Amino acid sequence: MAKIEIYTKFTCPYCYRAKSLLSSKGVEFDEVEVSMGGEPKAEMIRRAGGRSTVPQIFIDGQHVGGSDDLAALDRAGKLDPMLGL
Repeated sequence: MAKIEIYTKFTCPYCYRAKSLLSSKGVEFDEVEVSMGGEPKAEMIRRAGGRSTVPQIFIDGQHVGGSDDLAALDRAGKLDPMLGL
């Protein structure tokens, strides 16, 4: 099973959508809350190549982007193989 990390903010509807998609696949993910900024948000921005919006999603250390990017991968049939499904 792939290691999934998702950087989120508490009130973000895009974060909720991405987490719902991942949950519907039956996969577990590590959520990193960045609402308060600080080092977790700085780490997210570094890892995401300067992107500062949430969510930012990583699968096995590979940056896949945000909620729309995750949904596009799923529509293209590329998400399940990345998740090891």
